[in-house]
Amino acid sequence: MTDVLIVGAGTAGLTAAVYAARAGKSVKLVEQYLQGGQIINASHVENFPGFESIAGFEFAEALYNQAIKMGAEIVYDKVTGLQDYGSHKGVRTEYGGELLAKAVILATGARVRPLGLENEDRFIGSGVSYCATCDGAFFKDKNVAVVGGGNTALDDALVLSFTSKKVYLIHRSDTFSGEKRLLEKLQEHDNVVFILDSEVTAINGSERLESLGIRNKVSGEEQTLDVDAVFIAIGHVPDNKAFASLVELDAYGYIKTDENCATSCPGIYAAGDGRVKKVRQLTTAAADGTEAALAACDYIDLL
Repeated sequence: MTDVLIVGAGTAGLTAAVYAARAGKSVKLVEQYLQGGQIINASHVENFPGFESIAGFEFAEALYNQAIKMGAEIVYDKVTGLQDYGSHKGVRTEYGGELLAKAVILATGARVRPLGLENEDRFIGSGVSYCATCDGAFFKDKNVAVVGGGNTALDDALVLSFTSKKVYLIHRSDTFSGEKRLLEKLQEHDNVVFILDSEVTAINGSERLESLGIRNKVSGEEQTLDVDAVFIAIGHVPDNKAFASLVELDAYGYIKTDENCATSCPGIYAAGDGRVKKVRQLTTAAADGTEAALAACDYIDLL
């Protein structure tokens, strides 16, 4: 029986492990892939307090080592379901059977929705990004593109318009799902070019991104767009289906929580990008991990 079992070893999960272990609880992390989460793909992190610049992998490794040094244990397996036994929870895994814990923290995150094009994965960190707030500063005075039509895409284009030479906003429709006020602000910037009714068909380059292939969906016309970076903002995909029988999800599959990261099931908490929230950043993931861990410890102490 583990005190706190954490599903996911990204920033939120590892931070939760540090806090729960420091509180004297036994801690086990279950991670399906590689510890560290999405941040390991970032070549540089410059927006986390205390670090002027640090490689994403280096940041994740330091956090992982800290959690392990505090006494947390990590198991590499896929979680397939949850069971509520009242005083404790059962976490079903694909290979290791059922793991028992007094409290569970779900920190599975949310995967960015990719375009699914050749070279997309290869150029992550070399011109392909899913976060303008994280990486936009690296392309000051450069030509960049943003793909998407929601609030995230409009926000990204607006942020980039202040530092980049030119910003191409590529959207598959001629109307935007994002807020009207954001669109109006964006239209005030002369360096923003709207490429509507269009889709990205190719990501080109040798060692890094050099250009994008674009096709107009109405006319069929194709063009090549020379850019130094593309910021893909077509949504995220949460990975919470395995928990839907116990915790309440919203219409998009994100876990609903209160301000203490507690879910609809007592003893189960959610932290990080996989829960309902507006801002998904490294700092907010760490904050969620802290809140969820302390709430879980309080819950255990009252059992």
